[in-house]
Amino acid sequence: MTAVAKLTYAAIASLDGYVEDEDGGFDWAEPDEELHAFVNDLDRTLGTHLYGRRMYETMVAWETIDDGPDQPAVIREYAALWRNAEKVVYSSTLKETRSARTRIEREFDPVAVRRLVDSAERDVGIGGPGLAAAALAADLVDEVHLFLHPVVVGGGKPALPRGRRLSLELVDQGRFDSGVVHLHYRA
Repeated sequence: MTAVAKLTYAAIASLDGYVEDEDGGFDWAEPDEELHAFVNDLDRTLGTHLYGRRMYETMVAWETIDDGPDQPAVIREYAALWRNAEKVVYSSTLKETRSARTRIEREFDPVAVRRLVDSAERDVGIGGPGLAAAALAADLVDEVHLFLHPVVVGGGKPALPRGRRLSLELVDQGRFDSGVVHLHYRA
């Protein structure tokens, strides 16, 4: 039997559920080495990343990040994982990409995304709460990973869509030495 690829949404969020504070900041969300290694293990299963423009513009730094021997192993490893994955950026304004293995789609088409996931040999990750909200609304997301940091930011960009009820099944949870809690759900 052939394994079926999954569409997975992972988000690093504040305890009150935001990926960015009201000023767009997320400096509180930088993973330590233990958390970064865990995220690397999750991303190792991904063959493709789906991004909105803003998330892509944040993540594209991994294309050229210094990954020399003076960098921690988790940084070097994540850079290689990111560079080796296919990337699809959903944007009506982005003119060109700044990374290899990357293409632009002008609109999010749930039918096309379902076909992409169904034909994928490896799991597909969806990054950014806006794009994830569209995928969740279309019932495309198979798994959700939330990494809740022990900080309350009081407002900003929510990790999960507002105004939509989602029934999720808790699959696993864990705690990191930093106080970050990982919650793994199946949709």
